[in-house]
Amino acid sequence: MANWFRKESTAEPTSTEEKADLFEMQASSRALSHSPLLTVSGVHRSFQVGGERLEVLKGIEMELKPLQLVMLKGRSGSGKTTLLNLIGGLDQPNEGEIMFLDHAFHLGSDDERTLVRRKEIGFIFQSYALMPLLSAWENVELALRMAGVPRSEWKERVAYCLELVGLGKRMYHRPFELSGGEQQRVAIAKAIAHRPSLILADEPTAELDSQMGAQIMSVFRSMIATEQVTICMTTHDPTILEVADHVYEMVDGKFVS
Repeated sequence: MANWFRKESTAEPTSTEEKADLFEMQASSRALSHSPLLTVSGVHRSFQVGGERLEVLKGIEMELKPLQLVMLKGRSGSGKTTLLNLIGGLDQPNEGEIMFLDHAFHLGSDDERTLVRRKEIGFIFQSYALMPLLSAWENVELALRMAGVPRSEWKERVAYCLELVGLGKRMYHRPFELSGGEQQRVAIAKAIAHRPSLILADEPTAELDSQMGAQIMSVFRSMIATEQVTICMTTHDPTILEVADHVYEMVDGKFVS
């Protein structure tokens, strides 16, 4: 595991925290370049189901470039969520490589991948994943607390993120007082609060009507411009594909043309 991070200088980061800080610095410079933020090469992922081996991903090749909205299109069971979990470091492949900011993310320990996620990756889930007894403000503030952001920055950052997603007048409401679209906006504000370089969203419009889904896509495009973030999301909704910079269509664990 010692060579998980490639040496960028004569002084190689030694602690997990230093390695995560290195990711943060490189993410900032990468946003200004045209080099891929993340690449997936020859990735396979299988699971043991009963007495058989189920192969879910079968040699995936893809890349995420800075400041793009990338969509993974496919039916339920095609492997989209499994791939998203691998990209986010929530799981590891059986074969292949996942390079994030030129580092072998798939070889990192659980602790190393967790720290990188806290600094560089934001997650948006289909079910919103909000704390039901906390207000929109408190949910976003909790994300900052968990990411280790200094308390002095919380107030300004929470207000900014909720204004960005159009919830300036609803920031003190709790989830049960908000519509589905508003709850998804809170989830988006949570995901961007700690200033990640990559946002991963699993079917973020699945529970929304077409009009609200279009509004969420508009928020995503605004986020890319204002937050300098790359977004990779899964979907099976053909009506929102036109706003993507790139679409990967997945069928039975493979990309198809």
